[in-house]
Amino acid sequence: MHDRVSPPSQAPNMSPTMSPEAAAAWEKRFTAALAEAAAADPAHDILHVRRVVHTAKALCAVECGRLDVVLPAAWLHDLVAVPKDDPRRSSASRLSAEAATGFLRQAGYPAELLPDIAHAIEAHSFSARVTARTLEARIVQDADRLDGLGAIGIARCFATTGVLGRPFYSEDDPFCETRPPDDGLYAVDHFYTKLFRTAETLTTEAGRAEGRLRAEEMRRYLSALARELG
Repeated sequence: MHDRVSPPSQAPNMSPTMSPEAAAAWEKRFTAALAEAAAADPAHDILHVRRVVHTAKALCAVECGRLDVVLPAAWLHDLVAVPKDDPRRSSASRLSAEAATGFLRQAGYPAELLPDIAHAIEAHSFSARVTARTLEARIVQDADRLDGLGAIGIARCFATTGVLGRPFYSEDDPFCETRPPDDGLYAVDHFYTKLFRTAETLTTEAGRAEGRLRAEEMRRYLSALARELG
């Protein structure tokens, strides 16, 4: 049997498992690292990270993934924050993977796990176009994408729209019935250009099940919005 990953105060060992004590100790370190790299974007703040971690843990338990890979990858997946409208946006996950690897190496995390952690971080992003090759990468990817769906996904969509200074919807055609959607112009268009498609990209069984529920929540929201707009 492999040893468990140890708390940061002890000599770390490679492991497919992680004790609750070790997880709690490492999570304090991850939180401290994030405090130094806080994102100004409310859609990618520490609350987003905590939600992704919560979902990743749940998916990991159901899918029988390696928590010692999933946990640091979920915590550190947005370690380098790049705004949505920044030309470097497609490099954000790679930059985060590099920064996370450096942090984990210096912190004494098991070196054997670092490549899989880095891959899970790099593959989580849509814009990076990196295929998730491991179960753990698929778990982190699904956890991050699920946070763009459902009630919280709607909140994040409009938060980002506010940061970018764009209108909520087109007055002439709010729901893209006679025009192609353009989320560079309107928030509601983002539902059609990306969010509903996101639900179709989830790859774990548990992630897909949750994604269907959240996509339905978004459809109900659009129906309510249409009724209110008249």
